[in-house]
Amino acid sequence: MTSTATRPTDAPRASTVPALPLYVMHLRMLVIETLRVPIAVIGTMAFPALSLLFFVVPNRAVADDPVLATQAVLGLAVFAVMVSALFNLGLTVAENREKPWDPYLRSLPLPAMVRITAQISSTAVFSFLAIVPVLIVGAVATEASVSAVGLAAGLVALAVTSIPFLLLGASIGYAFSSKAAIAVIQVGMFGFAFGGGLFFPPQFFPEWLEALSRFFPSRHARELTLAAVEGTTPELWMLAGAIAWTLGTALLALWLYRRDEGRRYR
Repeated sequence: MTSTATRPTDAPRASTVPALPLYVMHLRMLVIETLRVPIAVIGTMAFPALSLLFFVVPNRAVADDPVLATQAVLGLAVFAVMVSALFNLGLTVAENREKPWDPYLRSLPLPAMVRITAQISSTAVFSFLAIVPVLIVGAVATEASVSAVGLAAGLVALAVTSIPFLLLGASIGYAFSSKAAIAVIQVGMFGFAFGGGLFFPPQFFPEWLEALSRFFPSRHARELTLAAVEGTTPELWMLAGAIAWTLGTALLALWLYRRDEGRRYR
């Protein structure tokens, strides 16, 4: 008597959820979590606008000059995005690393890229909300003027040039504790702001500072955004600097993330 061996059926494969729905779900959770602390959102939005209101508007020589006023408003718009990117992302990442919830999330079968990109996107949302009060104050209290096309082009340029600040914020968060991150962010924030011409036009810098500021990501963001608003062709050093900072901060953030993960889970 012979028996026929039956071929075992293939085990059912576990269905995998596409990355996009996971990203949207994670982004929604992060936005809601941030909105639950309204003072954090209000503070981020108010600081750059108050800087414009207290330091630019009273100086009528600048506020009444369309060229200088436009440059001042754009500079503080870049500053608003930079502050939000460095503080919100850098400090959030550093604080999350010190909480038990973050290691638990890393143990789940959720791609790391989904969590990181959702965190960066959430910060980008609030970064661009921070420029709304700046634009309102600039439109109401100064002679700054820009066309609708120029404004749209400037927002696109600002979005692209803000990527190094977001990646740098993530790098600081993965490299330092929350207390150390605050100090590093404060020094970097004001160094980039003053050195990049966000508070004072670079054309009035001494030669050595003007040459040095061309290596700052804040200077690249300012000049490229201004060129987009005015419809002029940016110079090569602006584009090269922005690309170099984007690639450099991306590699730095990736290396620091892997180093942090290696310390915790290997």
